Amino acid sequence: MKDFDSKLFHLVESALKEDVGPGDHSTLCCIPADVKGKAVLMIKEDGVLAGLEIAEKIFTYYKPGADFKKLHEDGRYMKKGEVAFEVETYVHTILKLERLVLNCMQRMSGIASLTRKYTEKLKGYQTQLLDTRKTTPNFRLLEKEAVRIGGGTNHRFGLYDMIMLKDNHIDYCGGIEQAINRAADYVQQYQPELKIEVETRSLEDVKTAVLAGRGKIHRVMLDNFEPPLIIEALAIINGAFETEASGGINLETIETYAATGVDYISIGGLIHQARSLDLSLKAVLI
Repeated sequence: MKDFDSKLFHLVESALKEDVGPGDHSTLCCIPADVKGKAVLMIKEDGVLAGLEIAEKIFTYYKPGADFKKLHEDGRYMKKGEVAFEVETYVHTILKLERLVLNCMQRMSGIASLTRKYTEKLKGYQTQLLDTRKTTPNFRLLEKEAVRIGGGTNHRFGLYDMIMLKDNHIDYCGGIEQAINRAADYVQQYQPELKIEVETRSLEDVKTAVLAGRGKIHRVMLDNFEPPLIIEALAIINGAFETEASGGINLETIETYAATGVDYISIGGLIHQARSLDLSLKAVLI
């Protein structure tokens, strides 16, 4: 993603301002500022590791010269008791960054672990797994990165990098055809590289989107379509646009949807239903 590091460091600064405030008094009161130390990241629960690269960036951004040693790579399935990284730097730095690094990695590893379960179900199918904008405010950058590490594909990052004409846009606009035409005019006038996706809620919507969207839209979303209805919709679309199935799809049903031949399946639960993985940053006496 463009400007990933600058967005990450903005997140880091905001998080530290929230957490440290005027000072880490617990550390300031008992540890001299010039004392150096070592810590290791312990895996306390089996799962897919995510956020290792982020942890390294945080430590080396905050304290250039910090000795960060990766013992594994993002995307690896880890077992309880394994060590993911070692870091040597000032103890004040370790203790100030400890909770930020753990919060990021625990959340990211939980998302990557759940995403991996979904992508395992898609092996052998052409269908790709997409995330959504159902993310935690100000943490989307790392949640979507975790989906990527887990084997998923990132959908649009925000409202600015793709046009998605959803039900409310269509209803407020007065219908699918009107929404498509206005979106196409807008793109030509302001930002020609923007792709347009339109949500459909019935086979009639699909027919309208196909007729109105030729040369204008890029993808058709099939929202809350059961697999047999998706097959009918794909026949109507006949390869004219990319296709995306969305709504109510879970680990038990995703393979049935993939078997229809739909190009993408988007699942908001990859992020908002993921449970954080248990990790711990432990001091090592040297």
